Amino acid sequence: MNAIRGLWRTTPLVRSVLNKITLNRQFATATIPPIKPIEEVPNTVELDKLYKRVELEMRGIDPAVLLSYSWFCIAAASNLGIEVTKSWALRKAEKERHTLLRCVHIYKKHRVQYEIRTYFRFLHLQRLTGSTCDTFLEYIERNLPEGCALKVTKVECQKMPDHLTPPQE
Repeated sequence: MNAIRGLWRTTPLVRSVLNKITLNRQFATATIPPIKPIEEVPNTVELDKLYKRVELEMRGIDPAVLLSYSWFCIAAASNLGIEVTKSWALRKAEKERHTLLRCVHIYKKHRVQYEIRTYFRFLHLQRLTGSTCDTFLEYIERNLPEGCALKVTKVECQKMPDHLTPPQE
């Protein structure tokens, strides 16, 4: 670039040749398409769902893990500003017994029993919005420990239908 500037300053012949080339150059014309008016998007704002109550039922085979997980759920709910109204556990575990023969061919009297105990914990959350509920449930489901199951029951608030009217006084 500096070499071209030096030539430009020193030689008038080069300057006149470059001027002729630039004057004879045709400028490219760009065709711009006409601007279309922006179509207005219909203003359909989807309202967030409201939940009166969300019930969490946790099942597991180890009561200590269930207790720890319920504490985790309560801590997560308090960080999101969710009101936890109840948290309790059933007193007794649900027992499922299976009796099998020790030997398949003989000795009918000799049997062995296996027992599976299932423990339950319940959590009630009140007054949630749909987005908060989805965020909270996704977070606790991703952190669900092994050997545990989670059942969610939602009670949604809905608008009163138009064909029902309140009593007039």
